[in-house]
Amino acid sequence: MFIIDRYLLRLFFRVLLICFCSLTGLFIIIDSFGNLEEFLTHGEKYGLMRVLGEYYGARTLTFFDRTSSLLILIAAMFALTWLNRSNELTALMAAGISRKRVIIPLFLAGLSVTILAAVNREIGIPKVKEKLTRNAQNWAGTEGTTFEPRFDNVTDMLIGGKNAFGDTKRIAQPSFGLPPALARLGTQIVAENAYYLEATGDHPKGYLLDKVESPIELLERTSIYLGKRIVVQTPTDTPWLKEDQCFVASDVTFNELAATQTVRQYSSTQELIMGLRNPSLDYGADTRVTIHSRIVQPILDMILLVMGLPIVMTRENRNIFVAAGWGFLLVGGFFIVIMTCHALGANYLLNPTLSAWLPLAIFVPIAAFNIHKIDS
Repeated sequence: MFIIDRYLLRLFFRVLLICFCSLTGLFIIIDSFGNLEEFLTHGEKYGLMRVLGEYYGARTLTFFDRTSSLLILIAAMFALTWLNRSNELTALMAAGISRKRVIIPLFLAGLSVTILAAVNREIGIPKVKEKLTRNAQNWAGTEGTTFEPRFDNVTDMLIGGKNAFGDTKRIAQPSFGLPPALARLGTQIVAENAYYLEATGDHPKGYLLDKVESPIELLERTSIYLGKRIVVQTPTDTPWLKEDQCFVASDVTFNELAATQTVRQYSSTQELIMGLRNPSLDYGADTRVTIHSRIVQPILDMILLVMGLPIVMTRENRNIFVAAGWGFLLVGGFFIVIMTCHALGANYLLNPTLSAWLPLAIFVPIAAFNIHKIDS
């Protein structure tokens, strides 16, 4: 690796780190002052530094995910503008080094950050998604949140309730609408509380309904099956249940029930694909768009970099702030096109797959044209 390569890489990562820390710190300061009272309240019980660390630690990951492509472009454009401003670029070209050769280390640095962002999206953010679904007012998950009833498409049962409590995965005053095949028992199962349980040797995934209020006759009959699939376990033939309890089997998890859109946003691509294959769920076109956009995103990040570098390399402009302005204009137009394509796919105006890949068809020719201008 040449000296100039190491010099550019140090400059790139220094600018990247400074910009990220500055933007993240600004976000934390503004947000924390708006929620200071809530943090102090939670801090009395859990410790203020622990609350702030867990709350903003998780949000820092999402902030990096949303700004990584912009940070890559700014750092690369700053590095090239600095070379041009100090006449180092002129000296390199006089030594016979082409402009394309100069940008190679910046391209590789951008690629490494893009890979890091993809790993963060698939591993880092999904691990803290439960923290991301809670706001400062309900950081501990002890306050109930309202949610929309959701169908289990396999059992045809409507799962609803008054409030959901994230700390114990509890639904207060649950009402589980019975499918037409069980209409003889009534319209719904009503209880005091329902707790989501993962699958064990005694039962599949589902909800334990405690202190069942109606229909009482359900507790006196044997467990109910639809075909070979267990739907409702009753205390009559299920030893681990109490006399006033029943268990409703469902592949609709508590997180998917209580915070559907948010959970999908912070889930990994593998989890989204598993959700699409889950017959109990009914993921719409927006989830399909998200899955394909996750695949396309690293490519788009690099295309944005390739589109941005010629702005600095081909203009006789040594002003860093002017270069940053051009970069912001480019990023703004870039993301407007992407969001428009995704919105068309999410609303069934375009095929979800096409809407996610369409930005490539738009920007690849532009990037190819711009890259040829560097040495022209």
